[in-house]
Amino acid sequence: QVQLVESGGGVVQPGDSLRLSCAPSGGTFSTYAMGWFRQAPGKEREFVALITWSDSTYYADSVLGRFTISRDNAKNTVYLQMNSLKLEDTAVYYCALRRGYSSGSRDWSLYDYWGQGTQVTVSS
Repeated sequence: QVQLVESGGGVVQPGDSLRLSCAPSGGTFSTYAMGWFRQAPGKEREFVALITWSDSTYYADSVLGRFTISRDNAKNTVYLQMNSLKLEDTAVYYCALRRGYSSGSRDWSLYDYWGQGTQVTVSS
């Protein structure tokens, strides 16, 4: 059974940094796109960032310049480095995998597998 194992959430202050990790297990994926999404209480799930099968990256305007998505092929892990965190970044963050030679999507419904979610709380 395929699982996406997330880690790295926590409670930080405004301006701090966190790095989220997401690693697929239980399956073999030679090529895939990975997206990060988040959902705050009372709000819809929203796109944060994605990395395509060829390592092109795309970001939501709200995180552009602060967040960086990257992939470590040796560890088969995708990271979301979050810098200069703001109160409004507080949410549950989910990684999602789309199989194959995929460019990913900003549409969360197009992904094949999801992580369990990790809480990021930015609080002063």
